[in-house]
Amino acid sequence: MIKPITSVADTDMHICAHINPAQLPTMLRSILSLAPSEAEKDMLLMSTLTACGSVMPNVYFRYGVAAKRYYPNLQVFIVGSAASGKGIANLALDLVKPIDECTPILIPGDATYAAFYQQLAKQHGHGYIHESEGSVITDVWRRQQAANYNTALRKAAEHEPISRTRCRETSVIEHPQVSALFTGTFGQYKVLVPSIENGYFSRLLAVVVDECQPFSSRYARPVEDAPAIMQTAAQQLYRLYEQLLFAKPIEFRLTDEQFTRMLHHFENAYPALIKMLGSNFHSVVLRMAIQVMRIAMILTVMREDSSLMSRAQNKEKIICCDDDYRTAELIGNKLILHMAQAYRMIEGDKQVMVPTVKALDQKQILLSLLPDEFESKKLVEEAKTQGLTERTAFRWNDEWIQTGIVLKVRHGVYRKQGACA
Repeated sequence: MIKPITSVADTDMHICAHINPAQLPTMLRSILSLAPSEAEKDMLLMSTLTACGSVMPNVYFRYGVAAKRYYPNLQVFIVGSAASGKGIANLALDLVKPIDECTPILIPGDATYAAFYQQLAKQHGHGYIHESEGSVITDVWRRQQAANYNTALRKAAEHEPISRTRCRETSVIEHPQVSALFTGTFGQYKVLVPSIENGYFSRLLAVVVDECQPFSSRYARPVEDAPAIMQTAAQQLYRLYEQLLFAKPIEFRLTDEQFTRMLHHFENAYPALIKMLGSNFHSVVLRMAIQVMRIAMILTVMREDSSLMSRAQNKEKIICCDDDYRTAELIGNKLILHMAQAYRMIEGDKQVMVPTVKALDQKQILLSLLPDEFESKKLVEEAKTQGLTERTAFRWNDEWIQTGIVLKVRHGVYRKQGACA
């Protein structure tokens, strides 16, 4: 049974620390070996997935009752203070440069909306924005209202049409496929996502790095074969890109067991988190299912199995590898916590670079999940969904009664004070 998430600040926010390296595609495993710390490994993981997903044409999955097509395009903002090691994300840019030299894919972040649209249209709706200095975008967005393409990025995240209107004509990019990787401070992140009600918040994945890398990590001895590792990975990605570019559209699918597991996970793992943070966070959970599917698709395609690709070209579909689904689900589980932390940062002190986020009180969560009037059986059931023991539940209930929060109506029946009789 999947343990529900009931705390914004988990005991361990790191992603890669819980991933079995043996279950990762070889190319990704070799790239992650270059990261000297767990935090940098997480940043390199998300930047690599974003970069690789930007150059996987003709691969999609269907989602929702309308069977809408989604592509492997992630948009990620790595939020951290100075000396947090964000620079390691630039390694991901080296992966796509060889492809960009032959088939332009990169779009500069320092651009007006018109320039962004023009470049995206020129590239037939495909693009990758990689900005390691958040100030490049935030400065130009602050100076020029015409430069703000927040809405365009939000639409691109859903592959919705992006349009541009002139006096005599209107042009439309029907199915934009845009990936984006930003790194910067919390203040720069806030320019892109000014409020939790902004539609871009739930579509832009946040990875919050609330730590500084030690001197020994920042100035560790360079990995001698690092250039060779990145060059080999870039060559592998280039070959994969060429295979996909000339292939028929390939549909990515979960197995029935994987799909059932995903539904169970999202229905049971996050209700307490949504209840504590508010209804606006519900959209993050819903869209995280799409992000998990995207990550699983990128991982499976990254395997560059020639027999897999030949089968895909014949059958026009790829079935998700079990290892890749489990890895994607784990990544999504941690990203939910990072998104929750970003959520509370936006709602909290705007002057703090990366505010410390306190863990949610499990006792308060349990109380909030109980109905106004509840029986002992219901108390135990809700406690178990949070991984709590029956003994703990009754001990907390006794404390609530002693402090007047809960009133004992009769044996085994209780009522929250202030609730209607």
